[in-house]
Amino acid sequence: MDPSYYYLEMKEHYLNVPYYGSKRRIRVLLPRDYHESDDRYPVVYMHDGQNVFHSSEAFSGHSWKIIPTLKRNPDLPPMIIVAIDNSGTDRVDEYTPWSITNDAVPEGTSSGGLGKDYAKFVMENVKPFIDEHYRTKSQAKYTAMAGSSLGGNITAFMGIEYKDEIGGLGVFSLANWITQPQFDRYIARHELKPHQRVYIQVGTKEGDATDRPFMQGSMRQGYIDTTLKYHHDLLAYGLPLENVSLNIITGDTHTESAWARQIPECLRFLSEEW
Repeated sequence: MDPSYYYLEMKEHYLNVPYYGSKRRIRVLLPRDYHESDDRYPVVYMHDGQNVFHSSEAFSGHSWKIIPTLKRNPDLPPMIIVAIDNSGTDRVDEYTPWSITNDAVPEGTSSGGLGKDYAKFVMENVKPFIDEHYRTKSQAKYTAMAGSSLGGNITAFMGIEYKDEIGGLGVFSLANWITQPQFDRYIARHELKPHQRVYIQVGTKEGDATDRPFMQGSMRQGYIDTTLKYHHDLLAYGLPLENVSLNIITGDTHTESAWARQIPECLRFLSEEW
């Protein structure tokens, strides 16, 4: 095999976040043949960037293993991966478009509501920067987004809010239960784009200690229920059945290791028409 197959170049940038007035790390993983051609490439934007590449900096100590995934699955088309770091302490606020008001929120606390600002940052700052500085296929068909848990929430939201600009979504372990009524009202107001492709994954053993303060009842059932509702609504509001891949994985937990196992199939599904 060509030795260059094993070489993937990563670039690092720091972009200003307008609503914070601070810098955010953005990393760009380039296809192995990027400098040997004039080709343009599809782009996959991933939230929780700290968890994407290196297990040493991932929240759970296990990353999404994107680099090994691209190396070990040569059937996948060449693509650019853009990993956008989360904000750390304000992650819940940034990945939730609405204030969290469910009954399980501890009294005297509030969170959520910066998701629309974060989405605008990605689409009006990050994406234009990537399109300007790299050879991308900038059309919606070649623009995908992926995230897990609350990162799945903001992915699902942006797929609706920016449906004319985003053609593929990878929604892992959706945590929509945290603002279910708001999301339900939001998606009901929109006719979705039938060209979009959406890969959905949820495990049968979802939920962890960080969820418990916000959720009453069965965490496992909560994740499954909100995922099935999302799947139903995608079909109800305009996506054809063949463009939505629903995957309920027996035994999978709420961890990067579970999502890493499914990301190859997600990229395969999203890239079918690239």
